[in-house]
Amino acid sequence: MIETLHLMNGDLPIPAFLPDATLGVVRSVDSADLERCGTQAVVMNTFHLMQRPGSTTVQALGGLHRMSGWPHPIVTDSGGFQAYSLIRENPKNGSLNNQGIIFRPEGSDKKLHLTPEKTVQLQISYGADIVICLDDCTNADDPADVQQTSVSRTIAWAKRCKEEFEHQVEQKEFAGGQRPRLFAVVQGGAIKDLRKQCADALLEIGFDGYGYGGWPIDKQGNLLSDIVAYTREIIPAQYPMHALGIGHPPSIVECARMGYEIFDSAMPTRDARHGRLYGFNSDPAQLLALLDDWFGYVYVGDDKHIKNHHPVSPWCDCLCCSRYSLGYLHHLYKVNDSLYFRLATIHNLRFMAQLMDKLHQANVARQAI
Repeated sequence: MIETLHLMNGDLPIPAFLPDATLGVVRSVDSADLERCGTQAVVMNTFHLMQRPGSTTVQALGGLHRMSGWPHPIVTDSGGFQAYSLIRENPKNGSLNNQGIIFRPEGSDKKLHLTPEKTVQLQISYGADIVICLDDCTNADDPADVQQTSVSRTIAWAKRCKEEFEHQVEQKEFAGGQRPRLFAVVQGGAIKDLRKQCADALLEIGFDGYGYGGWPIDKQGNLLSDIVAYTREIIPAQYPMHALGIGHPPSIVECARMGYEIFDSAMPTRDARHGRLYGFNSDPAQLLALLDDWFGYVYVGDDKHIKNHHPVSPWCDCLCCSRYSLGYLHHLYKVNDSLYFRLATIHNLRFMAQLMDKLHQANVARQAI
């Protein structure tokens, strides 16, 4: 049973939620804010960073940790999902083939080529603690032939990523024998046979951990619980598994019970900026009960909060709740002051850290609550 991942830039207790610091920053907060929230690690995005500020700039500024002032673990996404989404929305933006992904950044005439080798080289040069293989992402609703192509390509790309990763590790000679971890992504859509085919091939190649690949929710916004659970079942428990893109608190609890250990999403910080704050509906010390209504939203823009002198949550110890009233937060939101974005983001991230702490204590990553 895994309780902690020992990474180059610190230990990561799991389960862990990683805020999205896509461009090297979690919007509206700084690294000191993240530490005070109890955030243990962040995820950054290769696809975006290679464009802004650019890989040479990241390296000139000392890598992602020094550039962002974040001395703790960083996971870097391969960029495959973002490139895929860009191309899926408009095929004129680029194309996918067995060699990699060719895409044209918005507003640019320049074409960029993202190969399995290139994404590994970039992530290691950035100083990532966990490097994620390039994969061919699909939607669960895509037909079987598309899913089969995705699985075959994902396996081939993962093998190339592993070969390049080993080459880079040998060249870099990491101090003290430490090195980044390499995670592969299991694709296959909603077809269990293809998920198994992909997982078996990736396990044979051998990686430090694995991730759930593909869009994890259906058209109604519900978690694809059956296929998400199955994907965890076919990866042996000794390997950590990342529920890529899953960040809705009830979904995190559900996935933690399935055995997933790492989560990331832009949802908590995006919700904060848009006036949707998170809260426990009862004392989180009783989280083991996990009643159906344990989690709820506070819509800070509602007029009923105008004169509310209470904090957002009586069980939260964040800067926002310990110092400011919900009524004041409502005022900041209405006047669109930048302080609102910082305080609201701090609150939601502190909520996520409290949730992870409770899940860690309860050890729900390997046992039912």
